Amino acid sequence: MMPEIQSRTLNDLLEELAGRYFDRAALGWANKAPISYGEFMDRVSRVAELLRESGIGHGDRVAILGENSPNWGIAYFSIVRVGAVAVPILPDFPESDIRHVLMDSESKLLFATSRQLEKIDDLGCCQIKYVITLDDFQTELPNIQVQTFSHTLERALDFIKKFPSAIGLKSRQVSEDDLASIIYTSGTSGHSKAVMLTHGNFTANVKSTRGLAPVTRDFIFLSMLPLSHTYEFTVGFLYPLSHGAQIRYLDRPPTPRVLEEICGQLRPHAICSVPLILEKIFKKKVLPLLEQKRLVRAALRIPLVRRKIYRKINDSLMGFFGGRLEVMAVGGAPFNFEAERLFRAIGFPYLVGYGLTETAPLLAGGPMGDASIQVGSIGKVIPGVQIRIHEPGGDLGIGEICAKGENVMKGYYKNPRQTEEVFDEEGWLHTGDLGYFDRNDNLVITGRCKNMILMSNGENIFPEAIEDILNSMMLVSEALVLERNGRLEAWIYLDYDLVDSETRGRSEDERAKYIDQVLARIKAEANARLSTYSKLSLIIERKEPFTKTATSKIKRFLYTRDGTV
Repeated sequence: MMPEIQSRTLNDLLEELAGRYFDRAALGWANKAPISYGEFMDRVSRVAELLRESGIGHGDRVAILGENSPNWGIAYFSIVRVGAVAVPILPDFPESDIRHVLMDSESKLLFATSRQLEKIDDLGCCQIKYVITLDDFQTELPNIQVQTFSHTLERALDFIKKFPSAIGLKSRQVSEDDLASIIYTSGTSGHSKAVMLTHGNFTANVKSTRGLAPVTRDFIFLSMLPLSHTYEFTVGFLYPLSHGAQIRYLDRPPTPRVLEEICGQLRPHAICSVPLILEKIFKKKVLPLLEQKRLVRAALRIPLVRRKIYRKINDSLMGFFGGRLEVMAVGGAPFNFEAERLFRAIGFPYLVGYGLTETAPLLAGGPMGDASIQVGSIGKVIPGVQIRIHEPGGDLGIGEICAKGENVMKGYYKNPRQTEEVFDEEGWLHTGDLGYFDRNDNLVITGRCKNMILMSNGENIFPEAIEDILNSMMLVSEALVLERNGRLEAWIYLDYDLVDSETRGRSEDERAKYIDQVLARIKAEANARLSTYSKLSLIIERKEPFTKTATSKIKRFLYTRDGTV
């Protein structure tokens, strides 16, 4: 049995874990030797002294702008160790958003990789006094109009060698109510929110999630999602550390080829993923086998043969991920129903979770192995969290999901009005998501309040449900359903790799005719599965991918009636 976590602040948590797992491997690149928990603690302490030398203290904001790396975690814990507040910035943010975050947060110091610094030409409008590079090697900084204090973290450690026993240096006293992070979301609504999360929010969520999957200190976690997002930060960083497990980072984008190569070498036990990754595997590796080969389709009707086929598919997928995967955590966006049904049928070890940045983030999910969790549902509310359905209606009791718990945010930074809008008089956080509880007390998400379409006949349409049907089709890469003049239409971005393979050698006119036929077939197949009042009137081909958030959700506001196409 795993020992309980006693800490209520991130500073105490790191000291607790370093003491418990001092010599065990903690963080590292996928293809390099990791550092131990003791070394991690030592580096955090040394960099914290560098921050103190730079004048950073309690309540100061310090931004982190960089891709995942062991140094990202060192930078984060060094910030909170001096009592400062970390401001993680998503690495795919454009320059204008980065500048806004730095200005609005009034950050005094910036940790950044040289690749990200190339986005910034001028920091004169911000309060940034120092820049510390996160790279492992000295790099030439771009022309930033601000006094810079340029070190790699390795150089930073050399800079403070006068602290020979950094582990003994005490962290700044903070309480569980002190801010640990201000996180600027990249949501689907278009309005960036600065979420204030405390030390207690994070430690409470870590404690609540520890029983969701049978993780041990021997596990290797492969980290692919951005650490600046709460999902990866809590579930893919704090969670494995709380078990004494080790975390490895990719030094390249996680393309299928790279992922298969790294997993073959590392053989991870756990990965945090967004549904899009598994859905792509479903469409590229599984769906063609099941839909295009008549013998296979016929064989699937025979239970004994079907089990053998499913076992072979599962063995192939497990081999892709290295052969000893114990859990694939799936969250950050809705999981396509057809894809999930297949992964459940073959016995693939996945676990679905639901949460928000505002809840640090997890609210519901799992636990692993619970047979009552049906495909399409999230699972149980996690310990320490309360969820109620506000104003349930209809046969299923669908209403807005509201949450309470020690993991719920302090509020939105510099925006008390927005904070008041999401909390009711009883202290419930209104999530903006719609859902209900099934007969086994599993939470089921049906869509977003703001996305629900009220048709002229009075019917409520959840566009996400129609998009789920469209996205399960082989030739559909992405889909977005909107209402126009009382009719439902779908914008489709096709899988053009498949389109190209099917139209190779044909003329442009023949290719265009083929695409028209595909769109007509998609519309017919979708409408055959939809109720009368939710059928699609029009299918429109989109030539470019939709703009998406860090967890691959489409930024819907960009494509509404008042948005830009």
